[in-house]
Amino acid sequence: MRLAFTLAITLTLGVGLVTSGCAAGRMLVPPSDQRPSDEPLYLAKLHYGNGDYGLAEQYYRSAVEANQNSIDAWLGLAACYDRLRRFDLADRAYRVIVEKVGYSPTVLNNLGYHYMLRGDLRRAKGYLLDARKKDPDNPLIEHNLALLETWADAPGGALR
Repeated sequence: MRLAFTLAITLTLGVGLVTSGCAAGRMLVPPSDQRPSDEPLYLAKLHYGNGDYGLAEQYYRSAVEANQNSIDAWLGLAACYDRLRRFDLADRAYRVIVEKVGYSPTVLNNLGYHYMLRGDLRRAKGYLLDARKKDPDNPLIEHNLALLETWADAPGGALR
């Protein structure tokens, strides 16, 4: 189940898994001359993909500070706050995202996942259904709707 959560949010962000070597469980970062110019965003995605949400949050915050118009950075920052259960900060980040791009299918999907993590399954379903209306063939939205049903059917309510 944890893999499904990580996969869902990783795919939502478009982060993908960054190719990196591992030695003794440590992440190897390429030399600086082989990294992109938007290094904070690159490192944020790298750490997020490795489940280091605290470090990813720091780099996403740096990326947002460097480029207030980077929707990737804002979405990543919101996702990190969600994973760190800082829903108050995630709410603020989502408000900025909605002001900048509106309710795109990606934003609606991420908001749906955000509310799933908060345990507000009714609100989550509303956002996910709105996302599906805007992008009916998106497999990630369908995955999150299926995940929502799994959580709703779990003994004792949503798995959080």
